[in-house]
Amino acid sequence: MTTRNDAEKRDADDPLAPLRDLFDLPEGTIYLDGNSLGALPRATAARVQEVVTGEWGDALIESWNSAGWIALPHRVGDKIARLVGAGAGELVVADSTSVNVYKVLKAALGLAEPGRDVIVSERTNFPTDLYIAQSVAREHGCELVLLEPGEQPADRLDERVAVLMLTHVNYRTGAMWDMAGITAQAHERGVLTVWDLCHSAGAVPVDLTGAGADFAIGCGYKFLNGGPGAPAYVWASPRHADRFAQPLSGWMGHAAPFAFTTDYEPAPGIARYVSGTPGVIATAALECGVDTLLAAEPYGGLAALRRKSLELTRLFADLVEERVPGFAIESPRDDERRGSQVCLSRPEGGYAIVQALIARGVVGDFRVGSDGLPDILRFGVTPLYTRFVDVWDAVEQLRQVMESAEWRDERFDQRLAVT
Repeated sequence: MTTRNDAEKRDADDPLAPLRDLFDLPEGTIYLDGNSLGALPRATAARVQEVVTGEWGDALIESWNSAGWIALPHRVGDKIARLVGAGAGELVVADSTSVNVYKVLKAALGLAEPGRDVIVSERTNFPTDLYIAQSVAREHGCELVLLEPGEQPADRLDERVAVLMLTHVNYRTGAMWDMAGITAQAHERGVLTVWDLCHSAGAVPVDLTGAGADFAIGCGYKFLNGGPGAPAYVWASPRHADRFAQPLSGWMGHAAPFAFTTDYEPAPGIARYVSGTPGVIATAALECGVDTLLAAEPYGGLAALRRKSLELTRLFADLVEERVPGFAIESPRDDERRGSQVCLSRPEGGYAIVQALIARGVVGDFRVGSDGLPDILRFGVTPLYTRFVDVWDAVEQLRQVMESAEWRDERFDQRLAVT
């Protein structure tokens, strides 16, 4: 059994330990919710202040040129591209995840072979993806087909399927799809792929180009540490990017936005996937978050972060099994299939247990079950700042909460607006 001293020694030997200093982390808090909202990078507050008081306050509108605001979505997009196996000029920061799902689903359906009228996704996909897919399906007269838990995409990819839309790492369980293998299966059947990277980018290695993927989207506020409501991003394979004018044809996606012509002419490549004026302050904050991940490159980059992530999640699951009976581990134990989180379930009390842990300074989150699926207690690890001793202490706090029955206190079962 691993002891706390063992965990402390692993931290002392951790080559990635200096990266923790890139973040402002509250004293006395073990933060295991970076898969929902990344922690605050130390550089962000000063950078946002600079944008607000200097670039906006002093330079005013000149900053679109002098401070490079107009190019910001593309500059930050190129940085994110380095994390997901895309090339420069192929990915752009824009809008929200939901809006970008709409764009790429419409684009993919516009490129699909005639007669294909089915979108395939999974029942446990993140709800916003499914809601947007339902909307697009209604607009196109398509059918949305959902994979059941345990079902493989290849089982549903027949001659009617136009698009397969999957989240690379499942938000409920942390289970990870084989992107390259599934994309190859889809292409063999004439199906285009859309990948949601919200729980992947910055947490696990992603190679969109190597996988031959068609489209991808993702958010900026989880493992990219961009802050609450951070802008999202969108990627289209270069073989598709110029073949379709995305449906939200706003002026910033025009080939010459400052020509102010009446008719829309899409910009070349990924630039056409921008719609309205970019949120400069939010995108500047996102850049600080992305830079924390790029700072890991001298330490081995995403490969080193992935190794530590697997060690942390493996330790968490092992300690729960050894020290806290009564929980089922919903995340895959196979390293190749697990993202950067460990998810637990039990027949009762999930929400209250999470709230009791938060009261003790251990921050995870709760996801309610539906369609016969169990309630989930989620614990995300961010190897940039999560330590081995954090994992040990978190499980120890969980043990104490359960042994003392503290979670049964009625104050922990008062549902908040955000769980």
